[in-house]
Amino acid sequence: MDVIVKLQGDDLASRIIQMFENVINQGHGSLALVFLIGVIFGGIIQYSRVDKFEKIAGFAMLKDTIVPKMLFLAVGLTSIGLYFMIEAGDAHYHVKPIMWPGLVIGGILFGISMAIFGKCPGTGPVSIAEGRIDVLVGAIGGLLGGLVFTLYYDDFFKPLMGENTGKMVLTDFFKGNEHMVVLIFGIVLALIAIAIPKVEMFDEADLCKLPDDQRPDKKL
Repeated sequence: MDVIVKLQGDDLASRIIQMFENVINQGHGSLALVFLIGVIFGGIIQYSRVDKFEKIAGFAMLKDTIVPKMLFLAVGLTSIGLYFMIEAGDAHYHVKPIMWPGLVIGGILFGISMAIFGKCPGTGPVSIAEGRIDVLVGAIGGLLGGLVFTLYYDDFFKPLMGENTGKMVLTDFFKGNEHMVVLIFGIVLALIAIAIPKVEMFDEADLCKLPDDQRPDKKL
């Protein structure tokens, strides 16, 4: 029994080492750079408080606009930055094929889950790092769901995915004007983020930190 446990431990360690080697060999930069980017990302998440249940659940109820403001701004700016980094050969991405039934079903399930759980794949790990047990339970459930999807993909889930209609990106529709399209797309999204009015839904802990003149529950 001890030998089996030791072998499983060695296998896990080798997989973790392989994971780090894959990051290095895929040209993402050094581990230090990847770690730094992760720290910055986590800091932005915490500063904007989108790891709070009230942020995402409030967005689903149209009572909080921090999430859409952040998303539109992030997608707009990174679309421009990533596109020109790819053009310069400093980055790459893998476009997934479009399967409409799978996208529609998956999008509905994903949206319902986010509204109930109040987290997304980006904010969940931040909340776990803060010690939130409810999010840890949800993450374990997500891993079990992924296991079920993997085990029964061919027999049950694959027929639901629908026909593969190929890979598609926005710039494919504007041959010869790709640079201009990307710039317009990114700038428009950034402007939408700025134009969306700031509306926030606070929990009790957040309200206690605000001055009385800024607390919505204190305003007449």
